[in-house]
Amino acid sequence: MNTIYLAGGCFWGVEGYFKRIEGVKGTTCGYANGRTENPSYEDVCRHDTGHAETVKVDFDDEVISLEDLLIYYFRIIDPVSVNKQGNDVGTQYRTGIYYTDESQLPVIKAAIEREQRKYNEKIAVEVLPIENFYSAEEYHQDYLDKNPNGYCHINLGLADEPIVRSEKYKRKNDEELKESLTPLQYDVTVNAATERPFDNEFNSNFERGIYVDITSGEPLFFSTDKFESGCGWPSFSKPIQKDLVKYSEDLSLGRRRIEVRSNVADAHLGHVFDDGPSELGGLRYCINSAALRFIPIDKMDEEGYGYLKKYVE
Repeated sequence: MNTIYLAGGCFWGVEGYFKRIEGVKGTTCGYANGRTENPSYEDVCRHDTGHAETVKVDFDDEVISLEDLLIYYFRIIDPVSVNKQGNDVGTQYRTGIYYTDESQLPVIKAAIEREQRKYNEKIAVEVLPIENFYSAEEYHQDYLDKNPNGYCHINLGLADEPIVRSEKYKRKNDEELKESLTPLQYDVTVNAATERPFDNEFNSNFERGIYVDITSGEPLFFSTDKFESGCGWPSFSKPIQKDLVKYSEDLSLGRRRIEVRSNVADAHLGHVFDDGPSELGGLRYCINSAALRFIPIDKMDEEGYGYLKKYVE
């Protein structure tokens, strides 16, 4: 069992979120790294004690690593915001990662460096050893369990989304792509061409499995998020993880469209439109079959995607 202390704004939502993550064995709301002993909620909010609302997270590192736990953490905070998360403002709402052992520090620094690449502003997350931690009053513990409609500044559903390690995947060089791809696949992914509607490999495929970038193998879409749109190309309601794709304005047809490209390989995938089913979020990722490779569920283990099987079962 390991422990890390995470400050991410109001501790009600932060605790409710981490409780949902597999491998987390215990959570405690409290006040960390302040100047006074045994502060009350009133003290922390009104008397400038210097404490941060923090959640003590006990986790089984044989189930979830600290690295993955921090990926979940960065999903729910604004890491460049100073003393503010959601609607909550004050030093007690600052973000912080407070470690219990020096061995945790390299993992934390690597997570900060990875996150920094996404922002021009400097990451504002405080990284310090845990100096003191006082449990909050009982009514703060498991607050959202006791008050299901209580205030929460984060999307708890983000705890249920998978983690994909994009750094595992690399784009092939141009010569390798020419050798491994068909002319159509190369033209679509490299030159942003569009294949013919209806006459493509995956438009009518609704087998369970995962769709990956054909140029790198990076996971992109689950079969469970695929729907029949009638447009003639594979349509998905969302990518597996939001940062697995990137977007740019496309004016090539004389009208504004939003191009979708893969994150690691920068391959052209297709476009995203806002005419998808409202019950699935309202978006339609219109993706070329030629940009994808489909891996059926019974092949996911041997292809190295077994950790994602539970999302398509």
